[in-house]
Amino acid sequence: MLMKWYNEPPAWENQEDLITVTSGAKTDFWRRIDCGYTRDNGNFYYQEVKGDFTAKVKIINECNNLYGQAGLMVRVDEKTWFKSTLEFVDGMQFLSVVITNDNSDWSVVPLIKNIPYLWLYLQRRGSNVEMQYSLDSTNYTTLKTANLTEEEVVQVGLICACPESGGCRVVFQNFKIKT
Repeated sequence: MLMKWYNEPPAWENQEDLITVTSGAKTDFWRRIDCGYTRDNGNFYYQEVKGDFTAKVKIINECNNLYGQAGLMVRVDEKTWFKSTLEFVDGMQFLSVVITNDNSDWSVVPLIKNIPYLWLYLQRRGSNVEMQYSLDSTNYTTLKTANLTEEEVVQVGLICACPESGGCRVVFQNFKIKT
């Protein structure tokens, strides 16, 4: 699997089945032209994939900075992308989904308690993407299904960002893409 960085972070390491990343400071993927806030400087470790696929990863989140996030992303360009992350907001962890087609649309689901890790599972079928999550790697719950793009080739991979502070450390384990 040939992976590359879009906005390489200040520190990262890829060892066997663990990818450890310290995100950059004041980084994010967000696009809201109407409120004047647009960022395309988050850290994204990806590969290009053609057609349908699945992607799965275990996220070990050590980040407790406001809006610190780690997860999976499907991207066409700066105006068309989908990300789902474990995100820290106001002292709590949330499952977050942002769908961007020119403007970003953000939705969050609060977790009952802060957790040390989470599994994300993404499926692409045609122009649709579906994100599922699990707390035990066995039982998955659908978080979001959305129509994203007709583009045949997309970028798929790991995202982390820390919009409000000096960065945060996350660990991705057993990242796999199947076509």
